[in-house]
Amino acid sequence: MSESIAFSRGSEKSVIYDEIMPQIESLIAGEPDAVANLANIAAVLKEAFDFFWVGFYLEKGGELVLGPFQGPLACTRIKFGEGVCGHAFSTSKTVIVPNVDEFPGHITCSSASRSEIVVPLFNSNGKAVGVLDVDSDKLDDFSDADERGLEGIASLLIRHLTF
Repeated sequence: MSESIAFSRGSEKSVIYDEIMPQIESLIAGEPDAVANLANIAAVLKEAFDFFWVGFYLEKGGELVLGPFQGPLACTRIKFGEGVCGHAFSTSKTVIVPNVDEFPGHITCSSASRSEIVVPLFNSNGKAVGVLDVDSDKLDDFSDADERGLEGIASLLIRHLTF
């Protein structure tokens, strides 16, 4: 059981993702509980990147329900197709929003959030089962490096967790 992660503080995001990816895989490989693993992944991402908010919404009963997260209070339920999370889930595509105030139908869970990236999560059958949601308190804070890194983490989840 690991109690910390190691990464090069101040490095390019792509370098940090490359450094934390095998550590995340090692962390979740031996633990079958999805909630425990999602909680640790949220903690790793928060520590490595100091994101404003990072967490998961999981499909339950026809909507997205808040799962493990790090950061301030969050919206508890999101309808499919609504907000950035609902849009990413419904389209099964990663969404990067440089300015949340310019996203039609953005759901304001925190007025401090300025930009956002949401990556859909899939089970081993390719069915969308939730999203990984990351918010920043800075405008235009997410790049292709974040998209690749977070999609890589989502791919690890397919291999290691049962949804």
